Amino acid sequence: MDTKGFLKKNNLSEGDFVKANDGKKTLEGNILPSNTQGILRLKLSSGYNAGIQITPSLKIEKTGETKQVGKAKHTVQIEKKGLPKIAILHTGGTIASRVDYRSGAVFSSFNPQDLLTMFPELHEIANFSSKLVSNMWSDDLRFAHFEVIAKAVKSAHEEGAQGVILGMGTDNMAVASAALAFVLEQCPIPVIFVGAQRSSDRGSSDAAMNLICAAQFITKSDFAGVAICMHHTTSDTKCAILPACKTRKLHSSRRDAFKAVNDTPIALVDYNSRQIEFLKKNYSKKSGAKMVLKPKFEEKVGLLKIHINMFPEQFSFYREHKYKGLVIEGTGLGQTPGHDPNELTHIHKKIFPEIKKLIESGCVVVMTTQTIFGRVHMHVYDKATDLVDLGVIPGEDMLAETAFVKLAWLLGNHTQKEAAELVRKNLRGEISQSTKYEEDFTG
Repeated sequence: MDTKGFLKKNNLSEGDFVKANDGKKTLEGNILPSNTQGILRLKLSSGYNAGIQITPSLKIEKTGETKQVGKAKHTVQIEKKGLPKIAILHTGGTIASRVDYRSGAVFSSFNPQDLLTMFPELHEIANFSSKLVSNMWSDDLRFAHFEVIAKAVKSAHEEGAQGVILGMGTDNMAVASAALAFVLEQCPIPVIFVGAQRSSDRGSSDAAMNLICAAQFITKSDFAGVAICMHHTTSDTKCAILPACKTRKLHSSRRDAFKAVNDTPIALVDYNSRQIEFLKKNYSKKSGAKMVLKPKFEEKVGLLKIHINMFPEQFSFYREHKYKGLVIEGTGLGQTPGHDPNELTHIHKKIFPEIKKLIESGCVVVMTTQTIFGRVHMHVYDKATDLVDLGVIPGEDMLAETAFVKLAWLLGNHTQKEAAELVRKNLRGEISQSTKYEEDFTG
């Protein structure tokens, strides 16, 4: 039975609060509009949405009042003289979500009036424009998207934007920030990625604070380049401006999930006082220079995580499929299996020869560590030294995902020889000169 027919049969409407039981579980919530036939969607009291398949055995009854609250009125956008212009470019994600008060559903909105309605404080910070670049989950990102995003940033800048906020889903936002940092080879304005861990229909949403702090940082600082703005702690006190190439999402749901790795935040923005505290003195500053894009990426670049029980075929795959680059996320200081210490490891003797053949085929192979914090040191253990002798390039303290997009970008814009040389060098702050020991390394 289709969803509309099911609701009509049970004398129910969108917005009704119901109890539904499919014989396995019972759910209570407001009925949401459903684009998928045969699925009943509910907005639960937790703020999450749930879907139940409509079957003959599904029992449902109305147990509460229908949610009939009028939509919020639009805030009229009047450009204020003297305020800078900020462009908000949307690529989807929770940061762009708005509540439909008729049904309780969350939908994506890209209208400047909707933004000012959701976040009225923005009206006092800058004049805003808003544009949908591409609506998608960040899990769906491909190299080609970074050219689309970069061109949208350049277009916004040419149209007068003195800063750009990029709204994106958080799952791959840190990787995207690193990629864009390489694509924007010369960036005279701040380009700040902003996401949200909690949707705007939840009391604990971090969307407003992250967006407001990003806008404040753009207008009140001299920073230029790519960075990320997210909660510094779980409380609503400060946001951290995080380095594009040294940041990782370290928690699936906490509001302070994003942390600088082997690095510190660039600055902190106090949400209440609006004060900005720079933690770094060496950063790129705003200028009147022309924005320069280099958006090409080599598609045939891989990222391989080392784990127990590996097979040589996992390495030969990249040679057989003619990959131009490979980042290995190795163990510890930068190792892979390859030695044969006992009768159960004879297969490992075939791994180093496969890596050698891969490098001899012209593939640039870079080693990073899967430990997240710390850096590779490939002259401590003989196994890592053997890998260097084969031609594996130590990736210092680059995050594996950053090394991945960097290598793909280098191979897209340089020769294989140049890429092998440049991947060792610090181009966008992705490699630290040294890794300091810190008692609390989670920052």
